[in-house]
Amino acid sequence: MMRTIVKSAIGRTIATAALAAGLPVLAHAATIGNSYHAIQYDYRDFYAATDNKPFRVVLQGNPYPNLEPGEVARRLLPVMQANKPEPRLTFTYATPAEPQYPDYRLVLVFNPANDLNSAEVCRGVSRLRPGTPERIYVYGVYCRNDQAMAEATGWTTSSAPEDAAMGDLMKDLFNVVFSRSPYLQQQDSGHAHGR
Repeated sequence: MMRTIVKSAIGRTIATAALAAGLPVLAHAATIGNSYHAIQYDYRDFYAATDNKPFRVVLQGNPYPNLEPGEVARRLLPVMQANKPEPRLTFTYATPAEPQYPDYRLVLVFNPANDLNSAEVCRGVSRLRPGTPERIYVYGVYCRNDQAMAEATGWTTSSAPEDAAMGDLMKDLFNVVFSRSPYLQQQDSGHAHGR
């Protein structure tokens, strides 16, 4: 109890000092965790595949159960576009008329089952768990064909797709999944996101 009070007091002191200095204070925040990049991940490859091109997003699950999935998808697309990664890409849900090879896409799984892993996601597997109202939990997986190139999880509190918190979540998730850092290479693939 004492730690909570101290943290709360420290938080209020920092917020007050930031306001006094004319700095913005974040009223909402996204949390990103459990990121992974395969050895084969290369930001330059992602950039070349998406710059000035459509980039397909696959949505699984519904982060806002009070809204129809189609309505969520329609309202979420401009939020993703406004917070997109650096390439001049255009997010789309449209599946190409002809199969693409390589097939680059981002899969966003809302409220994934704890044992769902990125290798399964890129093969089209979807297992979901019940969500919590206004608590958004997303598992983002960047796929090239059936191989997971990168993944990250993120969560925030949001009551509508246009919430600033959802925009922050998308921006932060994209910055991690589509990282330009050469230091994120790892040795294995297909591990679960579980919290």
